[in-house]
Amino acid sequence: MPGKEQTAEGIIRQLRGKGFQAYLVGGCVRDLMMGVSPRDYDIATDALPEEVSRIFPETIPVGIQFGVQLVIQQENQHEVATFRSDHRYEDGRHPTEVRYSKSAQEDVERRDFTVNGLLFDPLENKVLDFVNGQQDIKQRVIRTIGDAETRFREDHLRLMRAVRFASRLDFSIHPETFAALRKLAPSIQSVSAERVRDEILKILTEGGARRGFKLLDETGLLHEVLPEVEKMKGVEQPPQFHPEGDVWVHTLMMLAQLESPTPTLALGVLLHDVGKPPTFSVSDRIRFNNHAEVGTRMAEEICGRLRLPTRVTERVCELIRHHLRFKDFPQMRPAKQKRFLRMDGFEEHLELHRIDCSSSHGDLTNYELARKMLAETPAEDIRPVPLITGRDLIEQGYQPGPLFKEILSAVEDAQLEGTLHSQPEALRLIREKFPRKN
Repeated sequence: MPGKEQTAEGIIRQLRGKGFQAYLVGGCVRDLMMGVSPRDYDIATDALPEEVSRIFPETIPVGIQFGVQLVIQQENQHEVATFRSDHRYEDGRHPTEVRYSKSAQEDVERRDFTVNGLLFDPLENKVLDFVNGQQDIKQRVIRTIGDAETRFREDHLRLMRAVRFASRLDFSIHPETFAALRKLAPSIQSVSAERVRDEILKILTEGGARRGFKLLDETGLLHEVLPEVEKMKGVEQPPQFHPEGDVWVHTLMMLAQLESPTPTLALGVLLHDVGKPPTFSVSDRIRFNNHAEVGTRMAEEICGRLRLPTRVTERVCELIRHHLRFKDFPQMRPAKQKRFLRMDGFEEHLELHRIDCSSSHGDLTNYELARKMLAETPAEDIRPVPLITGRDLIEQGYQPGPLFKEILSAVEDAQLEGTLHSQPEALRLIREKFPRKN
């Protein structure tokens, strides 16, 4: 099956064959200019949406009101957009009027950043650059196309996108663009929680998360979208455990260690100490009593505000709730250790602990112990087949009720401890510890 680059070129060739203009556009051109393989290949054309549909029968109208369709070619999908000239914006997102255009330059000049405003003709191997995007790529700078305030007022999500591109590409933000960012940061409040959430997750997972959150802070966007994280700044920690500095510094150091993380791990890292600012106290030393429990409740509220799926919220909260348990791991009984190891997503719990320790005191003893036990303990020892079921208890004359859970847990504990190996042994244990009442 041909790759996306080949099918995109085929679409362009077909559009050209029908007398239309067609070019690769946006992030894929930027990536090609930087020697990076694009994930997607988007196409801009002067063909009207209905003309695109006639040429390519297999299309999906994902944004037909803006002239955007997905064209499917040999199982590859490509976004094909008609050149347009957007006019006045009223809601910080949608233009009041969309006019299709025959001018590639006019289409480019309504886009967000110069590095995303390049066109590429793969048939003639030629770049069309109306906005000095190539120069900004060479100088590694994010700059709006045209007046910065105008671009950001048109679509307030561009405020977050500027930070995301700067962090992911490791580019600076042009001073005029940066000044407009700071001035208009409160405008992000008008953007839907879902769109903000998606940008936060991309900043966390696409690379450069530490720089991304520093930029969110410096531009004032962090105060608007995650004020609970902003409050970590200046919250001191006990130096014997955290020689690196305050909670904010510690969190940034952890973000720097993320390498292609899952969204849940990334959010767990970001929010694992969110409960420290409200629980800060000083007695014999700086303490954060119950900060994991407080942080779990705060994370649940944050995830709800960002409209995260329930399963994601639950995993993030579990990461925060249990992140301190590793300090007790060596002292746990074998049954408790094995139950800990078999928690859903334990690899993420383990990685969060590694990053946490590496970004503070540096002691990875408990991490190595848990990792070694996880690797060397057979799966059937961590999650053994039950020796006793509720049906067995009924056959032994026990009445269903809360006691069942206690009995079954006691039997499993003994299995995990290695002191029970058969059903007769389990029944003997039950009769000794849980004699039936006549």
